[in-house]
Amino acid sequence: MKSLDIKQLDEKDEEIADALISLGMSRNAAITLAYLHNVKSAKSLDLERGANLRQPEVSIATKQLMERDWITEREEKKPGKGRPFKIYSLKIGFNDIVAQLENKQKTAVNEERAKIKRLKELGKD
Repeated sequence: MKSLDIKQLDEKDEEIADALISLGMSRNAAITLAYLHNVKSAKSLDLERGANLRQPEVSIATKQLMERDWITEREEKKPGKGRPFKIYSLKIGFNDIVAQLENKQKTAVNEERAKIKRLKELGKD
């Protein structure tokens, strides 16, 4: 019988995922990002098992993260026949991702402030 050494999410990773979710990221993308934060690279199967996600959830989450240009995907041929493995890794540092999220939140707050200011101006008689 084979023994698999797959990293699992811990409390800190769960807290990272919760914070990302609170910033508007989907649950599966947040969990995937938290998982990739701790490993150099991960096979799709590792993400499924380590992050406790199903294959379609991993596919959707990685697609969302690739659209943001945060992760890369490469394929590695299996020995013998069969489909190649998809291997994912962070394209930019986790701190850069946090900085992008911070800038997005600041922009949103500034837009809301501008709307409130405009409402005040319109409300004056």
